[in-house]
Amino acid sequence: MTTTAAGNRTVHRPANLAARAAMVLRDNDTGTLVTASPRLYPHMWSWDAAFISMGLAHLDVSRAVQELRTLFSAQWHDGMIPHIVFTGDDDYFPGPDRWGTDDAPQRPHNARTSGICQPPVHAIALRRIIDTARRTSEADAGIAEDFAREAWPALRRWHGWIARHRMSEACGLVTIVHGWESGMDNSPRWDAPYLAVQPDADLPPYVRLDTLKVDDPRQRPSDDEYDRYLWLIEQLRRAGYYPDKVVETSAFLVGDVFVTAVFALASETLADIGAELDAPASEIAELRSWAGRARDAARRSCHPETGMARDYDVHTGTWLDTESLAAFSPLLCGGLPTETEQRLFDTLDGPGWSGHPGLLAAVPPSVSPHSGDFDPRLYWRGPQWPVVIWLFGWAFEQRGWQRHASEFRAQGVHLASDGSFGEYYEPFTGEPLGSPNQSWTAAVVLDWLCSV
Repeated sequence: MTTTAAGNRTVHRPANLAARAAMVLRDNDTGTLVTASPRLYPHMWSWDAAFISMGLAHLDVSRAVQELRTLFSAQWHDGMIPHIVFTGDDDYFPGPDRWGTDDAPQRPHNARTSGICQPPVHAIALRRIIDTARRTSEADAGIAEDFAREAWPALRRWHGWIARHRMSEACGLVTIVHGWESGMDNSPRWDAPYLAVQPDADLPPYVRLDTLKVDDPRQRPSDDEYDRYLWLIEQLRRAGYYPDKVVETSAFLVGDVFVTAVFALASETLADIGAELDAPASEIAELRSWAGRARDAARRSCHPETGMARDYDVHTGTWLDTESLAAFSPLLCGGLPTETEQRLFDTLDGPGWSGHPGLLAAVPPSVSPHSGDFDPRLYWRGPQWPVVIWLFGWAFEQRGWQRHASEFRAQGVHLASDGSFGEYYEPFTGEPLGSPNQSWTAAVVLDWLCSV
């Protein structure tokens, strides 16, 4: 069932790879949720759960629906979907006691959660579940469509929370108050804003657990970075997790072009779902309006010469030019002039990105290998991430860019064909890094293989 490629890298054939991916999802399943990974991430993460549900849909549509239902049941009363829903496992830091959300009046009363959010990919996951179910059977289609009606209010409240509390007047982009909200925790995108985060002497002491659960602790963020991460949590706690006060007081406030583009894409996707469900026209129109605002903001962020999208430091009033994958974010949501769009694709296909001759798989790393910030082994500072490759590929397919969509699918499968389902991969050797048997990696690989 396997062959050995150059460099003694084991490569699994598609059927065997799909079976191994399904096994990862089943092994990480607690019954009500699939943990992000068996060792490093023993809880439910918001955007992980969305991608995981898409993989589960190929195994059991009812189980896929349950995954999102579990996540939505932990939605805060003000509409926010938190980035972590904690299980009973206490072998993770920072856990619920460090977040201190139990005292926040807007928190859910049936779950312990963190107090920030992650990229709003959930409507995309729901779209994928519906489409998969409709191809499977009439009964599965009914399950998915019934759940879509059930989930509609929660998703609209979630998108409304973002539009109400996080769309910055300064730049129009969706703002984040912690690098973790971006999903790209230690990306060089955040280096300059994090320098302004200076922890006070009263930062409570802590002991990290994440560095004990990977083979090489250098693959994880540094202790100095963690001090800043945890100081921002202290600020959130002191603001009582009230969203407007959080934005007013956070030392980190950045317009995130990637989250903005995802929000635009997801809002249009949710509006399309609503149209199929005969949702109120006013609610659908509001979603499309939010999508349009976000698209316009992503377009305005593009550098006038390179076309590359940029983040915006709200505190300093400056654009942040970083050679990261997020610079291609407007390709997710559209709205660019044709000339700018083509310039972005030429760059994406070129030797600084997917066309770099040293890459094992011809898909973009998280940071350009030509950048001084590039580190091929360090988390969001160079490795390739199958889950982000899936997201770009899916968006390309929706926009009719079939060549890029099929190439991202084929190359993404090639990257993960060793069957380890790493959290992320060294882009030149394909070595799996971070946590093995990562659920969302297994999920997107299974979706790729089942969608050919």
